Amino acid sequence: MQRLGSPLRRAAFLTLPIATAGIAWYNYPSIRDFMSGSKTFEVHLKERGADGKPVLKMHSLPRLSEAEVDARLREHAYGQTVRRYGGLTWKYQTAFLAANDGIEDAHSQALVEQDISSKAPPGDLLFFAVMDGHAGPHTSRLLSRTLIPSVAFELASLISSPLPAASPHSKLVLNYFKRFVPYLSSPQKNQIHGVDPSNVSEAIKNAFVKLDHQIINAPIGHLKRLQSQKSDVAPHEDLMSTPLMLPAMSGSCALFALLDTARRDMYVACTGDSRAVAGYWDEPADGSPGYWRAEVLTEDQTGRNPNELKRMQSEHPADEADTVIQRGRVLGGLEPTRAFGDARYKWARDIQESLVQNLLPPNTPFRKAPKDLKTPPYVTSEPVITHRKLDFISDPSSTSASTTPAKPKSTLRFVVLATDGLWDELSSSEVVSLVGGHLAGLKGSVPKTALIETVRDTEGAMGVEGKSASVSEKKQRQRETGEWAFVDDHVGTHVIRNAFGGADRDRLDKKISIPLGMARNFRDDVTVTVIWYEKSNPQAEIVKAKL
Repeated sequence: MQRLGSPLRRAAFLTLPIATAGIAWYNYPSIRDFMSGSKTFEVHLKERGADGKPVLKMHSLPRLSEAEVDARLREHAYGQTVRRYGGLTWKYQTAFLAANDGIEDAHSQALVEQDISSKAPPGDLLFFAVMDGHAGPHTSRLLSRTLIPSVAFELASLISSPLPAASPHSKLVLNYFKRFVPYLSSPQKNQIHGVDPSNVSEAIKNAFVKLDHQIINAPIGHLKRLQSQKSDVAPHEDLMSTPLMLPAMSGSCALFALLDTARRDMYVACTGDSRAVAGYWDEPADGSPGYWRAEVLTEDQTGRNPNELKRMQSEHPADEADTVIQRGRVLGGLEPTRAFGDARYKWARDIQESLVQNLLPPNTPFRKAPKDLKTPPYVTSEPVITHRKLDFISDPSSTSASTTPAKPKSTLRFVVLATDGLWDELSSSEVVSLVGGHLAGLKGSVPKTALIETVRDTEGAMGVEGKSASVSEKKQRQRETGEWAFVDDHVGTHVIRNAFGGADRDRLDKKISIPLGMARNFRDDVTVTVIWYEKSNPQAEIVKAKL
């Protein structure tokens, strides 16, 4: 049992999967459809010819059987069921599907049980995060081990009366988190007081910024230490040089959710273009049939987002107004405007050259600083945070005389966190309809046009679309015809299946049959986490289940 200062107690579970290495850069061609049932199919890829110019080449690929495709879709599907206070059973399910040969996505989750005190009712802190890496898996891999501990550690600063410094339990939890975030010092006492939502949001923001600061500045400090030692060993031969450089030079978006069930608060923090969507069940006051409603809790933070473009232009000199975002990308290169790592957009040009020359082995391939880099940093890890009340949890402090709470007209039922590989294929409303239908027990094939009618979009609740026009047009074409498939017990696998074909076995089987690496031409890595609750007996016990 670990202790993180009152009122946080006991890390009940902590799952921290690590992505493997790999990266591929491709254009996006189309699949040439052959007769369904064929053992091979053909794809066209743009490749560079001997003269360096792009040419279209045809590849004949083996087609997996339906059983093999289903096994690949279900290979990485996990979940847990947690029966907690207040008569609620919390459930989460996560699934991922690689496109890169070495997935660049990652995810993590944790439950921290809180101490029961007079200031707060029984409840827990539920942490979830998905990371979308780019230019390698190194940053997302690091975040999967450090982001949640960093936020949890920062939240300790909200405690107005922390445990005495000499407490064995306090030392134990400090050492526990230092395993994942070794640069952490003791929590700052009296830095932030109370658990007001604005203070919690500030703590989450501080954790993101501090963690990225360490990732970006670790190589700089390392080189200074090595140079001060005046060793005969070259800096790049030091065992820590490459491991410190890789997470700084690659990059990752991060999407984080914290559910504070004691105080009935939910916080969603977004750095990058992953997306969080809430599914609400609305019941009209006139007694007519209920329906699902989608609320996008984040904005796609890309150069195509007008809010991000305005922010970027305001943070740099006026003569860079036309260059900070080019073709919807930061300095014409990086699509997300907020990310961890991505040091080539944060280090000054001379620092980049010095670190690469000294800390990486000779002849290591790397991307030079963007030509228009003048006033870095151009990319920030600072998240945009959304706060919502968890009104479906009963409030024990309520003094209402009624013993039967009024039936809510709109109830939050689930939250979906997913990397942008999912949103390249499906709209937010489609995902809500798929998850809602799955939780309602639908089976078999369902026409797309029929299912989408169960969801109503609300003006102002659909977020800011940061995808290119071609991606939006593709999603519009796909939703006009065909059927969804309700064949998976795991809701994350269910969503991924429908992102790449649904009930269209020909399209699905071909998409999944394309070998990793080459598959990145046609789709991105995808990670999906769905969090929901069910009514249960109010017992304070935890039931774990790997699905």
